[in-house]
Amino acid sequence: MRIGELAERLGVNPKTIRYYESIGLVPEPERTASGYRVYDEGDVERLVFIKAAQRLGLALDEVREILALRERGEAPCGYVQALISQEVADLDRRLDELHGLREELVALERRAQDRGGPDGRICGLIEHVRQKSV
Repeated sequence: MRIGELAERLGVNPKTIRYYESIGLVPEPERTASGYRVYDEGDVERLVFIKAAQRLGLALDEVREILALRERGEAPCGYVQALISQEVADLDRRLDELHGLREELVALERRAQDRGGPDGRICGLIEHVRQKSV
């Protein structure tokens, strides 16, 4: 299949596929006599894997390493497990940060309902946050 067909089948932009080729995530495809790229089911599987890995939060460099391990005949599962563990830790940290931010915004929302008239500041609610964090 040609790049447009592949892109449509996977729901990605053809430029994304070309980019993946340029950085070595997808091997250079065969070409027709007129120069069109030709892809097969192996390319489909590889691109599906790449998109699934990205959805899980893995960076393209990490995906490249997983693919390289596999191509060398090594099982990448230990490496993937370490990446997933790190991703879980990062998500936990971000969730904690978001929870704290939510609490701060709820407090500001309450304060906004109780505020008085203009006092010459741009917005006392935001300035209070800035002063508090500086």
